[in-house]
Amino acid sequence: MILKRVVVTGLGALTPIGNTVKAYWDALEAGQSGAALITKFDTTKFKTKFACELKGIKMEDFLDRKELRRMDAFCHYALVAVDEAVRDSGIDVKTVDCDRVGVIWGSGIGGIFTFQEEMYEYFLKERTPRFNPFFIPKMIIDICPGHISIKYGFRGPNFSAVSACASSTNAIVDAYNYIRLGKANVIVTGGSEASITEAGIGGFNALKALSERNDSPETASRPFDKDRDGFVMGEGAGALILEELEHAKARGAKIYAEIIGGGATGDAYHMTAPHPEGLGAKNVMLEALRDNNTPLESVDYINVHGTSTPLGDECEINAILGVFGEHTYNLNISSTKSMTGHLLGAAGAVEAIAGIMSLERQVIPPTINHFTFDPEFDSKINYTFNKAQKRKVDVVLSNTFGFGGHNATILMRKYKE
Repeated sequence: MILKRVVVTGLGALTPIGNTVKAYWDALEAGQSGAALITKFDTTKFKTKFACELKGIKMEDFLDRKELRRMDAFCHYALVAVDEAVRDSGIDVKTVDCDRVGVIWGSGIGGIFTFQEEMYEYFLKERTPRFNPFFIPKMIIDICPGHISIKYGFRGPNFSAVSACASSTNAIVDAYNYIRLGKANVIVTGGSEASITEAGIGGFNALKALSERNDSPETASRPFDKDRDGFVMGEGAGALILEELEHAKARGAKIYAEIIGGGATGDAYHMTAPHPEGLGAKNVMLEALRDNNTPLESVDYINVHGTSTPLGDECEINAILGVFGEHTYNLNISSTKSMTGHLLGAAGAVEAIAGIMSLERQVIPPTINHFTFDPEFDSKINYTFNKAQKRKVDVVLSNTFGFGGHNATILMRKYKE
């Protein structure tokens, strides 16, 4: 069987540091932190009082009252990002074969705000249990690709990928595989998350996963730093239009990059901790490289999972060394979570966009907030600390790992005929 080539023809981003792809990239390149004190609820009784919230955007400017009322925020965010991506791609929904256009979307938690609000009304206020008729549809993760398909009339493959923080990378990998197997011409993919809520912050605080650096939120996400103390919660969405190459060429689409590999593995080790030897992380990177027999020496940049947790950062670096060996020292790596925070199920999508823009602009975005080098890390590795770096970038790898031992990786390169 001859596999199809898959390219990226549209991008959309809604992030804590920019509400469009251009604004997001400009902030990444500038090393801008999106962390600040939480404004969504009273944090007096919470250990962590800050996060990377969206800023300067009103959903009312993008969605009508019916859409706002019938959807959770994670769907709102998705529709905003998808709107930008579809417009960017130039796809005409009136002429494209909608039976061959799918939606595969990722989210790790989905409608947590809806669940929290309904439970508050029922249990804490001791009211008669009259649930909102939209309670279930607003909460379930798979409703998001449903809403996207309904809005545009896309009738191809339609489902969600749910694998905690690896969700949107898994969604992209699934979309890539559906297209290269000939099951669709175009797939809208990516992920969204809206978990900066009392339940979200309180739950991750209970796991001791969040940074508690309340005196300096903007410097709290510090991957690979000796004094890192946990991740910073983020929110938003990233959307990508994946398209079969000949279909894209036939309509004269702009091609941002080509997807050349994808992988998914499991640690089979622990609910929340990564495998101590990075076994699943090693295997998933190798799987992505094997997809098109990509030489590991061709990889220039890795956008790492890099959450700023003591154990996770160390395991990922060990996994990279285990895969790339001496070539590790020719790579740039960076964690853009140092700026956006951790968007959980949406992280893979917004970080894939960062990788694609790195190919487009030939610039590596930095890992900000590095103050003290951790002697547990190899000092010869280029972590792209604190400042963006220009370099030749032809191949980019992006890692995401999730609770449950889920690992997902995508491999992208500059498009060549």
